[in-house]
Amino acid sequence: MSRIDLFKHALEEKRAVKVIAGIDNFDIENIKKVVSSAESAHATAVDICAREDIIKEVRSMTELPIFVSSIVPSELVKAVELGADAIELGNFDVLYKKGMSFDANDVLSLVEETKSLLGDREVFFSVTIPGEIAIADQIALAVKLESMGIDLIQTEGHYSHESNLSGARALMDRAELTISNTIELNRNIEMPIMTATGINPTTAPFAFAAGASAIGCGSCVNKLNSTISMIATISSLVEIANKNAVKIAEMV
Repeated sequence: MSRIDLFKHALEEKRAVKVIAGIDNFDIENIKKVVSSAESAHATAVDICAREDIIKEVRSMTELPIFVSSIVPSELVKAVELGADAIELGNFDVLYKKGMSFDANDVLSLVEETKSLLGDREVFFSVTIPGEIAIADQIALAVKLESMGIDLIQTEGHYSHESNLSGARALMDRAELTISNTIELNRNIEMPIMTATGINPTTAPFAFAAGASAIGCGSCVNKLNSTISMIATISSLVEIANKNAVKIAEMV
């Protein structure tokens, strides 16, 4: 199987674990630590920023499927040329903190532009559904993306500057939002869903219970200081995902 076919197989079994280095993480040493830890812990894929030198470096060091995230269509297309196995329009989450905002029309416009630039080239295409838009609009957007042939959607929790919550409580609050978004989207589309934002070994089981085929895990890994801690955390997430696959198989 090709790298991306292995990822698709994990999606079908509802056990995919994508480790996210960060769309705005350009610290190559941290990224290399995240990627090597993901490989050691048998994660399903890694997700990195769209900077060319970083894509080349990561491609040279791992056979894991590489997702490249950006909100710039030309960067996504370039990533494919540099060896990315999948492209992710998103993740928007960290960009909200910079005052940026995205609605459904913005996302559709960026998807259409990216697909136009790709032409006949086939690539696994994932799209983040903005967590800041109403759930009805999220569903309508997901249905439209499914009709356009998008391969995967990723949910997120809403980030708000106005929130009075902080620390673990804020993380749990946002995890609750992304999981509830997963439930609603799962009821309305056939396309696989990756649940992200606030996903860690505590919240991951709830994401799978909500119907996710995959989890996207970022800060619970990339903020850790040691490789040992990263491997331990990812291994725990992979174990949770594998248990979900077994449970699903037993239900069939």
